[in-house]
Amino acid sequence: MKIAFFSTKNYDKTYFNSHNENQNIVYFETRLNKNTCNLASGFDAVCVFVNDILSREVIELLHEHGVKLIALRCAGFNNVNLEAANEYGIKISRVPAYSPEAVAEHALALILTLNRKTHKAYNRVKECNFSLNNLVGFTVYKKTVGVIGTGRIGQAFCKIMKALGCEVIAFDPYPNQTLKDSGVTYVELDDLFKRSDIISLHCPLTEQTKHIINENSLKQLKPNSMLINTSRGALIDTEAVIQALKDKQVGYLGIDVYEQEDKLFFEDLSEHIIDDDLILRLISFPNVLITSHQAFLTQEALNEISKSVLNDISHFEKTQELINPVEI
Repeated sequence: MKIAFFSTKNYDKTYFNSHNENQNIVYFETRLNKNTCNLASGFDAVCVFVNDILSREVIELLHEHGVKLIALRCAGFNNVNLEAANEYGIKISRVPAYSPEAVAEHALALILTLNRKTHKAYNRVKECNFSLNNLVGFTVYKKTVGVIGTGRIGQAFCKIMKALGCEVIAFDPYPNQTLKDSGVTYVELDDLFKRSDIISLHCPLTEQTKHIINENSLKQLKPNSMLINTSRGALIDTEAVIQALKDKQVGYLGIDVYEQEDKLFFEDLSEHIIDDDLILRLISFPNVLITSHQAFLTQEALNEISKSVLNDISHFEKTQELINPVEI
């Protein structure tokens, strides 16, 4: 099959090329949207990432160009108009579990970095400043950690925090019995907000979860609590969390995703003027740590992503069926 890869970086090319045996891949650095759809003309499939826009208009154009398959190289599919894909007979595949531990471990990295201020200590020591002033953290052991969403990533994160000696409570419409047996307690969402010292988001972005962290939920948090998001940016109402930071209701914020990240993340904008006032405001807080959607970025995860995507494409080419379909 002839496949157009969009939003590709050097690491995508390295790992997909290492696993590709018989597919005709053309890489495009540009994102897929209504203005770049013409690049997909003559291709059987497109391979896309989290910030590619597959709206109804885009899917209509892909259909006109002869595209039969949209292969997501990520787990989430909130950027795809599923109804339009179904109408035009375009199949969609995804990578449901490339490396849950990679994202869970990154959430832990955000927690420990924010808490123990290792990023600030590193910069100080580079300048031969060995002072410990303003580097006081807290012990994570025995803290109450609230986990919203206990899919595969949430499960991996729960296991990590249990191993650190934390009390882990969770909210999910579909409780996991194995986690319950391990000592994780499922609670109502309001209870989780009120009891948690640390809250970590691991749920998909849906109509029900958009802005699950909002003005009302933030008011329920313990003062000076920690909020971590390695899932999808729009789970957090950015303006509301900025106000909560100012009010010291949120004492620490660690995010690997951002509501308006499609205009910023994955690009070097160091020589540009950023016109997003919200991200600039977040960057200005000393108790906010932002990484640019890198939680998935491990060797193991990239290997699994490339193998899973290519296996699904090959299977579709032979059978017109998918191993990991997005159910429409």
